[in-house]
This record gives sequence, structure tokens and C-alpha cells, in this order.
Amino acid sequence: MRFSSIPGQNNIKRRLIQTVRESRISHAQLFFGPEGAGKLAMAIAYAQYINCTDRTEEDSCGRCPSCIKYEKLIHPDLHFILPVAVTKKVPKNPLTREFLSDWRELLITRGCFVALDDWYQKIDLENKQAIINADDCNEIIKTLNYKAYEAEYKVMIIWMVEKLYHAAAPKILKILEEPPDKTLFILISANHDQIISTILSRTQPVKFFKADDAAVREVLRTRLALSGDELTSLVRQVDGNLNLALGWNDGQLEVDLFGRFAKWMRLCYQQKAAGLSAFIDGLTEQGRERQKSFLLYALRFIRESMMLPYADQALSRLTPAEKEFAVNFAPFIHKANGILFTEELNRALAHIERNANPSLLFMDLSLTFGKLLKMKPGR
Repeated sequence: MRFSSIPGQNNIKRRLIQTVRESRISHAQLFFGPEGAGKLAMAIAYAQYINCTDRTEEDSCGRCPSCIKYEKLIHPDLHFILPVAVTKKVPKNPLTREFLSDWRELLITRGCFVALDDWYQKIDLENKQAIINADDCNEIIKTLNYKAYEAEYKVMIIWMVEKLYHAAAPKILKILEEPPDKTLFILISANHDQIISTILSRTQPVKFFKADDAAVREVLRTRLALSGDELTSLVRQVDGNLNLALGWNDGQLEVDLFGRFAKWMRLCYQQKAAGLSAFIDGLTEQGRERQKSFLLYALRFIRESMMLPYADQALSRLTPAEKEFAVNFAPFIHKANGILFTEELNRALAHIERNANPSLLFMDLSLTFGKLLKMKPGR
């Protein structure tokens, strides 16, 4: 992975390149920001640039033996730690190394732009929650205490570090603070506020923002040969998420969140028990990560609906179909209930993270929304 393969994020690229040129590479860095910002791809490109034997002022060469191995994700001094759990393939004592072939295949297929849900689907995790466990923390210590095979730097990428099991964290605090010479930790997070404070305090933060529309537009134009209104609509729908933009034509995307949300709101308003029950059954079959994606979409749509009567329409991120629904939906979202909707959705997201029963959670949320939708603006 080269910097040139990553759309946008030019400020971060320049900053990382400068640390190498000035020999100021921090031994533990935290790449954090929204999903689809390119954090994992940037971490691999950064590691490749550091260990490239013929790098330029702007990028790794892509041709030296080190770069060739990095491109295939098989460099012996590039290591990954991932959230894992028991699966049909690994029925007990899961370790990252037992999933590495699946991991490399996923990254190569998706160009190093993957979301947690993509990973869960790849290893067929079903409804289980994956963690970074104590055994993998022991593996970190063991691996990094060996000498580098051939590169200048050993690189340990811990992906989704917020999934680090609390009881396992103390195992890596010392090596994270005082690693062996020429060792680089890159921790990657989509929710840095969930990272254990003792881990967070030992890293240098590198904040990512969602990709700008120009970068997303170029990705979609190049990959899908789109133009005009269709391209503009898709750019708005992706909303800065490069995971979506780069995976739009690979058959792995959930693109009908709007249709599902619109149906849910109608069922909530009507309070039809049978319809709600069937709808919730469909949601619970999809796994927790997709449930979280749905709730996050609901948050975004409600925010856009509240802004619709006041904001410049040119700034709206809604597609034409979404906007048509939002025009009729907006009168039901107002000052009296808008904050309550947001609080309920955020609370539901937190409960999903903590393995709440999704059937009970979504039924309770639906009944609450039914009341909120009928709340008068003056109350």
C-alpha cells in the first residue's frame, strides 16, 4: 500500500512523511477517526514507507523487496493484532495468527479499506462480539522481543484497539511505553473514547477526518464510471466513508438503510405490534455491527431532518429519495423531541455494545419512538 493509493488525507500524508524524513517517528501512535477515513490503509502505507529501501520524498518506491512484501502483506516484520472470537473454523482459544490468511485476503480484496462488520462477515462471526484477548497480548510481547528479520523497523498494527479486553490491557502497558529499539506500534480506532485510558495516554494521537467530497467523487468516478446527478447523489450517500466508496461495486454493501428506516418510522407511528415484531426479527438476524450501522444511520437521518427547514438545501447530504421522505418526516422532529430521539439512539448504541438483547432493545425503542413521534411541538 502506497500513499498514492489512498484518496485524500493529504495533510496526514505530509505529516507522516515528515516524521520519517526528520527521524522523529513516535514509537506508539494512535490513528483515530470515523469509519472509512482510511486509517488502516494509511498505517500500512506509513509502515511500508518507513521500511522502503528506495523511498522518495513523497512515497515508497513500490519496487524494492520490502515494498513487494508489504504489497502482499507478507513482510515478516509487519504484524497485526485483531479482534477475534471462537468460530466454526477456530472453535476454541482464538488467536489472531489463526485468522491471518482470512485477514490478508480481505485486505487485498478491499484495498485495505475495511470496516469491522466486513471482518465479522469474513470470519462468519454471526452474533458474537470479538475482542483482543490476553493471549494475543502475550503474542505481542513475544513477537516484539525477537529481532527484526530484515527491516529497519518492526511494525505492530493493533486494529480496533477499543476492542482490547480490559483485563488484558495491563499485559502490554510496559512494552507499549518502552518497546524494543526500532519498534513501531500503530493503534487504530473508530471510537477512541472507548479506549482504556492507560493505553490512550501512552500513544501519540493522529486524528483522521472523513474524506472530502472531492476524494469520494474521484473514487466513484474512476471505479464506477459515473457522472452528473447520479455521481453527485452517490457522493452524498457515501458521506465521506471511503469503505463504502471503494466497495460500492463489490456486492458487500448495505445500501437500503433508508428504505428500512422509513419503514421503521411508519411502524413506530402506527404502533402495529405484528408489523414491528416482524421488522425487529429481521434486524436481530443481521448481527450487532449491522444493528449499530442502522442506529447510526437513524441518528444521521434525524439530524438532517431537523436541519431541513433551516439549513441551506445545497448543504444537505440527503439523496433525492431521502429528501422526499424527509420533507414529510421533518414536521414530526422538532425542538420538543429532537434531543430525546438522539438520547434514545445513543443509549441504544451503548446497550448494543454491551450485548443487550436486541429484540427487547428494538421493541422498547420502537414503542418510545411511537410516543415521541406524536409529541406536540409545544410540549
